[in-house]
Parts: sequence; C-alpha cells; structure tokens
Amino acid sequence: MTKPLAPTDDPATPLWLGIVVLRVLMLLFAAGAVIVRHNDFMRPWLAWTVLGVMVVWTVVTDLFYAAEATRWGWLTLVDLGFTGGLLMLSPFILSPQQFAANSPLITTVWAAVPPLAVSARYGAIAGALGGLFMAVLSGLATKRFDLDVARDGTLLIASGLLVGVAADTARTSAERLARALRTEAATAERERLARSIHDSVLQVLARVRRRGAEFGGEAAELAKLAGEQEVALRALVTTEPISPDQDGTTDLRAALQLLATPDIQISTPAGTVPLPAHTTAELVAVTREALSNVEKHAPGAKAWVLLEDLGTEVVVSVRDDGPGIEPGRLENAAQQGRLGVAKSIKGRVTDLGGTCVLDSAPGEGTEWEVRIPVNARGAR
Repeated sequence: MTKPLAPTDDPATPLWLGIVVLRVLMLLFAAGAVIVRHNDFMRPWLAWTVLGVMVVWTVVTDLFYAAEATRWGWLTLVDLGFTGGLLMLSPFILSPQQFAANSPLITTVWAAVPPLAVSARYGAIAGALGGLFMAVLSGLATKRFDLDVARDGTLLIASGLLVGVAADTARTSAERLARALRTEAATAERERLARSIHDSVLQVLARVRRRGAEFGGEAAELAKLAGEQEVALRALVTTEPISPDQDGTTDLRAALQLLATPDIQISTPAGTVPLPAHTTAELVAVTREALSNVEKHAPGAKAWVLLEDLGTEVVVSVRDDGPGIEPGRLENAAQQGRLGVAKSIKGRVTDLGGTCVLDSAPGEGTEWEVRIPVNARGAR
C-alpha cells in the first residue's frame, strides 16, 4: 500500500531527485570533455578552474535540491545566472579552431540543468524562459545563431516546458488526491454519525412526532417541532460540509438542503453546485427570505425549493401552495416604506448580476425564480 504524502511533502520531489542525479552525470560528461580537449584550449588553466568551480557548485546545489526545505526559489535563479556566467567564459577558454569546429562550450550539457530546476520550482513557463535564457547565452558565447544553436535552444526550452508541466501536474494531482481523501474521511464520519444518531436521537424524535400527533393539542405542537428538528438533523448528517474549498467555493446544493423541514421540500441535482462563498451565502439568504414570507403570509402552506444547474446559469425556484399575492400588493408595500422583498430578494439578486421573477395570483400560490449567470460562480 502506498504511503500517503504528508501535507509538507512536495509531490515534485522525484523530479528534484532526478535533477540531482542528472547534474552529476552532466558534470562527468563535462569533465571528460575537458580532459579530452585540454591541450587544445587557449587557456587550459582557466578550463580546469571552471571545471573545479562546476564540481563545487554541483555538490552545493545538489545538497540543497535534495532536501525539500532548501529548494528555495531564489537559489534556482542564482543557479541559472551563475551557470550562465560560467558558460560565458567559453570565449576566453576555447581556441578559434575549436569555435570553427563547433566544439562544445566549456560547460557543455551541464548548463542544461538549471532551467530544469527553475521549471521544477516555478512551473512550465518559468522553465521555458530559463531554457531560452541559456540558449541566448550560448548564442552570444559562440557569436553565432545558426541551426545548431537553434536546435540546442529548442531542446532547452522543450525540456524546461516538459519538466514544468510534470511538476505542475504532480502538485495538482496531489492536491486533488488530498482533497478527495478529506472528502472521503468526512463522508465516512458523517455516515458513522448518521448511524449513531439514527439509533438514538432520530428514533426518539420520530416517536415524539408520532405520539404527539395522536394526542393533539399542545402535544401536537411539540410533535411538529420534533418533526422539524428530525428533518433538519437528517439533512445535517447526510449533506456535504459547506465550508469554503481551497478555491473559495462552497456547495449551494448542500447549503439549501439544510433548509428542509416537514413543510419545505428541497430538490437539488445529484452532484455538487460549486459557487463562490459569497454567492452561495446570498442565494441561501434569498431562499430564506422567500420561505420566511411563506411562513408569515401563508401559515400552514407547503413550500418547494428547486435548484437547477444549467451550465450557463444556476436557477433557484421557491414555490408554495398558499393563497398567492394580490396584484399591486408589493408596489403598495414599497410605497409605504416596507422594502423587505425589494432589498432582501431583488437587491441581493441584482448585486449578483442575476434576475428574479415573481409569479403569483390569488388562489394560485407564489413562485420566485432566481437566475444567476455562470460567470458569477467562478471556476468550478
């Protein structure tokens, strides 16, 4: 069984370890190139000096890159600049004959490692820019920009892109896996609580609701309250948590399901309906206000809340079977300074960039339909 990553583990660690090993291999290749060509160098002493610096720098950077705590972003940038500086010493080391023969620069393939470190730390774009930076320096050092330089530059940019994409993908996948594991753990805990509560509290509330309804009178009122608490408790232990996610979104579906009572039925999609936390809070407030109006102006009426996710917009409908609203009643209330509907419902919906429609007639109940465009929800 694979051990899960701790919260501090970098999912790109295998890439960093690969960079550490690759740097050693590239250093060995560069050392072999210096040994083979040292008699042809214009300044052999400088070539050996640069090789010694490369050895020391390889040991230092590999030690830092091997440990997650010391993979500093600034270090990768310093690495890129320092390696580029060593590369630019090539015109003082290689002879004109070596340049004419297209001999490798003093750093050879060792210079290709820093762009990979930058890409592992900052991502694909930074890695590609690091590869481009090293390619430009190679062209300046050789004082030519021919097909060979273009080929090497393309390889540097492509390798930076590939390692950056791999690092970004590893981190994104690890984040999603951790989120899924948290959700799975929360679901298991809710199921455990649901079983425990079902065997105790819910059964007691259900019995109080049944027996109270049989006795009538004040007992019936207590039975109604017990029924409401039973429904609310069932919704609480069976719905997903509505705390904001890492991207600042909350599930409108879960938030609306908590409003269910014996007189209020909630119908939602099977999947989650993620919205920005502020948007979710405002839509829940709008729904509460509409339901509060039902309780205030149509006591005993049944209410239904329907949530629809249409892709381009989210629709929340609140309908009841009460006596309905007489024509002109809302306008008269607004003229008298009672702006509850205008501010609590229409004002909130307008601030969210949506629209709301009221459909009501005497004896036909009331229905609010609220539509919020998809651009108000942010990234899914």
